[in-house]
Amino acid sequence: MNVHAIKAIYFFEMHRTFRTLMQSIATPVLSTSLYFIVFGSAIGSRMVEIGGISYAAFIVPGLIMMSLLTESISNASFGIYLPKWSGTIYELLSAPVSFIEAICGYVGAAATKSVILGTLMLITARCFVDFEIVHPVWMVVFLVLTAVTFSLFGFIIGVWADGFEKLQMIPMMIVMPLTFLGGSFYSIDMLPPFWRSVSLFNPVVYLVNGFRWSFYGKSDVDIGLSVGMTAGFMVLCLVVVWWIFRTGYKLKS
Repeated sequence: MNVHAIKAIYFFEMHRTFRTLMQSIATPVLSTSLYFIVFGSAIGSRMVEIGGISYAAFIVPGLIMMSLLTESISNASFGIYLPKWSGTIYELLSAPVSFIEAICGYVGAAATKSVILGTLMLITARCFVDFEIVHPVWMVVFLVLTAVTFSLFGFIIGVWADGFEKLQMIPMMIVMPLTFLGGSFYSIDMLPPFWRSVSLFNPVVYLVNGFRWSFYGKSDVDIGLSVGMTAGFMVLCLVVVWWIFRTGYKLKS
């Protein structure tokens, strides 16, 4: 494995983040802070506890996961789309770099940005809400696993997109609605039986509840199923990425 190639791609992508620090880091943190102020302090003080957890603390994992999903997709999709748009993708394709090395560089950088962002949001949340983390190791596992998985998904979107508007289409029209309906702001046990059953088809439910379990030891779904769903989606994304490099799908167009 060409470590130098991985490092070159990785550090180039990380430097791009630091050049746009306000957009990459400050804006998501500020947006999440507003959620904590509005939903945590203003509305949360008037809400009853959910499963013995204050409402303000209950939404912390959901808000972090919501930002983690969108930022992971955005970071990875822009990372691979910009070389396509500028034409520098041919330098990558002609270089002696395997698809594994390219993925380690692009997806590794995108996942690193997302983990840093998730950590900053966790610190920000602590400024507004008093909460505990019952399973800190599992919290880190879910954080990293989700960041890597959705960075892979974002990489696929970046390859598929043939315009800047398509980069935002799936995150805004599919991922964001699924996140809002995935139990970020409520427990799916609060829903009528029919709608609770429908919610179980939403994959984000398992991500949010797995992450929430690592905080409070409580989940609306089986924790093993949450890990399995996330790992299964990551494997699926890896297969798709392998196929993209194997066939050259939209990389050379």
